[in-house]
Parts: sequence; C-alpha cells; structure tokens
Amino acid sequence: MSVNPGFDGQEFIPEMTNKIADLRKLLDEIGSKAELEVDGGIKASNVKSVVRAGASVVVAGSAIFGGEKSIQNNIAEIRKAVEV
Repeated sequence: MSVNPGFDGQEFIPEMTNKIADLRKLLDEIGSKAELEVDGGIKASNVKSVVRAGASVVVAGSAIFGGEKSIQNNIAEIRKAVEV
C-alpha cells in the first residue's frame, strides 16, 4: 500500500517510492520472479516514478474510474505516462 489504508481516493505517499526501490532490489538480489504490485494513489502524474522504482503491476482505481473523463481515456493517460 502506498497510502494509509482506509478509504479510496487518497494521495500517494511520495516516500513509498524509496521503499518500492528497496523491495525491488531485494527481490532482484534473491533472483525472485515475483511481480511487485503497488496499490494506492496511483495516477498518471506519479505512475512513471513508481514503475521506475520497480513496480511491475499498478492498481489505479480512482484514477481510472473517477473524474470527468472516460475510463478508456484515463487508462490511456496512465499508459502514456509510463511510456514517456
């Protein structure tokens, strides 16, 4: 979890990026093929740093299903943010 558990729509805690990187390093050191999933506060503006830190799976509920844009548009924005 990259937010304090309890309710949806919370902001990503920036300090979690370092923890993600630390965990990715540990997994790599032991040769683990485990996916590293990050859930909480993921959106187009921060997904790139989360993936760069080592996440291979992200959960973005509010960023996809919330707001005024379509679900398809929200997914496209998140995918584009990772590609850049």
